[in-house]
Parts: sequence; structure tokens; C-alpha cells
Amino acid sequence: HLGDQIKEHVEANYDFDSSYVEQKEPKGQAHALYLARDHLVGPVFIIFVDTIFEANLRFLKEISSDGVIFVKEVDDPRRFGVVTVDEGFITGFVEKPDEPISNLALVGLYYIRNSALLRECIETVLRGDVKTKGEYYLADALQIMVDRGAKLEPGSVEVWEDCGKPETLLATNRYLLRKSGGQESATDNSVLIPPVHVASSASIVNSIIGPYVSIAGDVVIEDSIISDSIIDQGARIQHAMLRESLVGSHTSVRGDFSKVDIGDHSTVRLG
Repeated sequence: HLGDQIKEHVEANYDFDSSYVEQKEPKGQAHALYLARDHLVGPVFIIFVDTIFEANLRFLKEISSDGVIFVKEVDDPRRFGVVTVDEGFITGFVEKPDEPISNLALVGLYYIRNSALLRECIETVLRGDVKTKGEYYLADALQIMVDRGAKLEPGSVEVWEDCGKPETLLATNRYLLRKSGGQESATDNSVLIPPVHVASSASIVNSIIGPYVSIAGDVVIEDSIISDSIIDQGARIQHAMLRESLVGSHTSVRGDFSKVDIGDHSTVRLG
């Protein structure tokens, strides 16, 4: 999904060689890594894209274990994969447990020194059709690694912002705006309450925007009040009062006060 955008962003912002592998069916994390198995050579660093983190990674080049799996304590672990730990090493991986066995959640950040063993364990998961809730999970491959004697240690992150649900995506938006200070652009008879991010190509007329609003390019907002929201590319909002809302790309919203979560290319009239 949106693979072209990812490729364009990477090539525009980073000066390293990159390769891209498309997973055409959503069969899970381990399946995606299996498709990219030819690129898993030497030590590998796996980062899930629906998370933002801050962590000191310098220590990774000094470790003597087989890898580091980054975790963070959470109040409700049922939405996440979790690990159990004994004497400084991970003993078990459980993906989205129905009953909490640990509050150490996997944050989507993995450093594996022995990529050959990782490939073998991923292939074992797929050959054995080992699925958790209908998908092939990386956690199951990592469990096989541990069962075969791999020493994986837990690592900690200073900040972990999850983007897996609308409310956590909005929380992540607030975090990024607080950290960066946002970006303001010219408006017409409007008020911006920081922090906000307004793309230079957005048009804002007779409106109050902020705090904690991110507005993408080519958005048009007229006669509206918007706070704590994310407005995607090319959306058009008129005569609306929105808060805690997600508005998809090229979506039209017109009308009353509301909290909305609207996908791409939609038209909604409120009130």
C-alpha cells in the first residue's frame, strides 16, 4: 500500500542503496521477511513502520549475544506481542496474548546478528504453516530461534509512539508536533494555534486551526475550526468543526461539529 510514496521518500531523503520487495497479500510479518530473504545477509535491523521510537543504538556493535529485541512496559499488552525474560535473556514470545503473561511489549524493533538462522526459522514457520490469528508472525520465528539456543536480550527504548489505532496515531501526531514545533504557512483571515504543521500548498481561509493539527499538501479548508487532527493530501473541508479526527486524502467534509475518521476519496456531509 502506497509503496511508490515510500520509495520516493527514501530516495529523496537518504543517501544509501535501497531495495524494495512487495508483499501482495497481507500474510503477516514473517511472510514479508520471507519474501525479502535474499536481502537478509549478515547482521540485520528490522523496523516496523507503524511505530516511532527513540533509543540509543550505539551499544549494538558491542553485544556478544545473538541479538536485541526492543521492548517497553505497557499497561495493556493484549494489543501487542510480548516477551518473557529470565536471567537477562528472552525465554518466550507470545503474539497478542488473550491473557497477559508479561507487560513487556514488542515495539517493532529487532537487531539480529545471525540472519542465516533467522531465515531458517522463518522458513520453518512457513513450511509448518505456523500461524497466529491467521498470519505468520515474526514472534513465532524468534521463538524457534530461542528454542534452538539463540540468546536474545531485551533492549529498552526511551520513547515509543504506536500508530496502530486512530487514538494512538493522533497521540503520535501530538508528540511529533511538540518535538518539532511544527510548520506554519500563510493563511487568509485565519488563526493558527501552535503547534501545527501546515504544508505550503495548503489553502486555509476564515478558519481556526490548532493546536495539534497536521495538514498535508493541496488541502483546502474554509470557514472551519479544527483541532487535534490529521488532514491528508488534497482533502477539502468546509463549514466544519472537527477535533480528534483523521481525514483521508482527497476527501470532502462539509457540515457540523464532529469527531471523524474518514478514509481516502470519500465525501461526507455532517448535520
